[in-house]
Amino acid sequence: MFGRRDTEMPEPESTLPGRAVPVEVPVAHFINGNPLVGPFPEGTEVAVFGMGCFWGAERRFWLLDGVYSTNVGYAGGTTPHPSYEEVCTGRTGHTEAAMVVYDPTQVTYDELLRVFWETHDPTQGYQQGNDIGTQYRSAIYTTTDEQLDQAKRSQDIYQGEITPLGFGEITTEIAPLGEYYYAEDYHQQYLGKNPHGYDCHANTGISYPGLG
Repeated sequence: MFGRRDTEMPEPESTLPGRAVPVEVPVAHFINGNPLVGPFPEGTEVAVFGMGCFWGAERRFWLLDGVYSTNVGYAGGTTPHPSYEEVCTGRTGHTEAAMVVYDPTQVTYDELLRVFWETHDPTQGYQQGNDIGTQYRSAIYTTTDEQLDQAKRSQDIYQGEITPLGFGEITTEIAPLGEYYYAEDYHQQYLGKNPHGYDCHANTGISYPGLG
């Protein structure tokens, strides 16, 4: 997952044009067989997270009880229906993201936030470990006003946990979800198809105490 190392967001006039046609993705989730594309069952909700390389990020969420489906894609950018190669140039504005479709009666949004905060370093800016570039930035894209409020409050809580340990300011982008573009077929549930594939995600050892 090593692309061009762009560490500045592109100006709107310099972004790539993209295309009008979306990429084709599998009908079913490789792990659990549930639909990869909506509409999803009534009562489920959608959350989107950027945590660096989306292969490992997606696996962290599909392992949770109460998660109905997951997929990976590109969020937070400008170029319509970008390819992976285009995202890696840094000229689409997107970050690699994981979409999580979940049943809030079985797993709460705060529990998803716990996975988000505890399995990547949210202070690295346009980088996650050895992966450098705007497409690896930390991000939470929300689909409801309640999610937005919870995400912002969770950031303040986690900042309070990591500051005494010598970490810097959290750089996570928190914003309502705009256009979300599915990534190519071979990226979907990549670590289910390639169990020993590249995964930069590990527990940081710094606990997120929750919203309380």
